[in-house]
Amino acid sequence: MSVAAIAATIVLAALAVFQLALALGAPIGRFAWGGGHERLPTRLRVGSAVSIVLYAIFAAILLDRAGVIDVIPDGASRVAAWVLTGYFVLGIAMNAISRSRSERFVMTPIVAILAALSAIVASSA
Repeated sequence: MSVAAIAATIVLAALAVFQLALALGAPIGRFAWGGGHERLPTRLRVGSAVSIVLYAIFAAILLDRAGVIDVIPDGASRVAAWVLTGYFVLGIAMNAISRSRSERFVMTPIVAILAALSAIVASSA
């Protein structure tokens, strides 16, 4: 279980670097936010910055649930891990129907990996 949580944290960290690049104006917007902008407009750059904070929270939830860290009450981390799993499953669908081919082919499998790793962590005793 801790291996799955650490693996998910690594994926989330990589996504955080990606979101930071987007927030700073890197021309890789075709991979995110529907792929409609090569360089994101200000509102989506803010969204990317917020995503970085959310990814850190997601990692903390999974690491706590796996027993790697202890910052959240056990009952709360159990529920939160299942909520994250559901969120990532929804993310698979959302990325799969993106108008952006780049987003569909890159982000859909990444989110599927996060969903699987989160399910492993959430379902552990």
